[in-house]
Amino acid sequence: MNHEQYNSQEDIPEQAKADSPKPSLGEQHRGTIDGIFLNSRGVRSGWRLLIFAAIIYVCFQVVSVIWARFARPGPISPTSMLVQEGIFLIVVLAAAGLMAIFEKRSLADYFLPWRREAFGSGFWRGVVWGWLALSVLLVAIHLDHGFIFGHVALAVSKIPIDALLWALAFTLVGLSEEFTFRGYALYTLSAGIGFWPAAILLSGAFGAVHLSNPGEDWAGALAACFIGLFFCFTVRRTGNLWFAIGLHSMWDYAETFLYSVPNSGLMAKGRLLTSSFHGPRWLTGGRVGPEGSVFVFVVIGILFLAFHRIYPRAQFPPPPPAGA
Repeated sequence: MNHEQYNSQEDIPEQAKADSPKPSLGEQHRGTIDGIFLNSRGVRSGWRLLIFAAIIYVCFQVVSVIWARFARPGPISPTSMLVQEGIFLIVVLAAAGLMAIFEKRSLADYFLPWRREAFGSGFWRGVVWGWLALSVLLVAIHLDHGFIFGHVALAVSKIPIDALLWALAFTLVGLSEEFTFRGYALYTLSAGIGFWPAAILLSGAFGAVHLSNPGEDWAGALAACFIGLFFCFTVRRTGNLWFAIGLHSMWDYAETFLYSVPNSGLMAKGRLLTSSFHGPRWLTGGRVGPEGSVFVFVVIGILFLAFHRIYPRAQFPPPPPAGA
């Protein structure tokens, strides 16, 4: 018998086919089940993402029951947001930590490098971009006679502490929301269907989640979807979440505190300014706030173009080593 290598079933001699053992029905069934749940890398990405989401869902069902007993209806405050977003962040990081143990990875693999990158230059560049983007949006509405900045409403003695508390609260918002939608979820889903299909699906989910906010509408949710896609783009070009966290945190901080406008339909308690909107809904965003304005899509488009020029190379997936 020669030692020729056979590359397909057609190459195998008929006698060899006849002599080879056939898998039992049980083995065939087990192979089918394994194919549904497993691939060459272990548990399929879709199932891992489902497990991650299930852990978060169960934890939040428990937390929401407890929170409902203590939460008070009305405008959001920095202290209530600090507690709420702090719990959210702990739950999300704990869920990702469990998955990291199971997958033998670290949070850095899920775009959240902590040791050297945490609140570093990438974060602060994002903060500057977030402030500029929101300021440009409101100035555009103002120049079209749709927005008045007003004057300072808070007592001078209250401004420093409120400014600090809101900054901490929205930093937690940026961390929790970015890691939920652009951290573990984006990393895992990208392994199964590719980066951009995963980015589009998760950005759609990010926009849909905003519809649960009181006062939100389809225009604001669509804007959240597109800004979510931009955040994915920043992860693609920087290789981590810190720029997106900085931009997200500052965008919400500038909306809610600095300029005192509705944030996805939500108004804050204790406004810094007496700002107000005047004009048609397409211009001002109405009760949604500037995220419901037609100008927000122009600003997001500018963000994409500017970021593409300044960060031209993709950092995820990591580039292959030289000579590979």
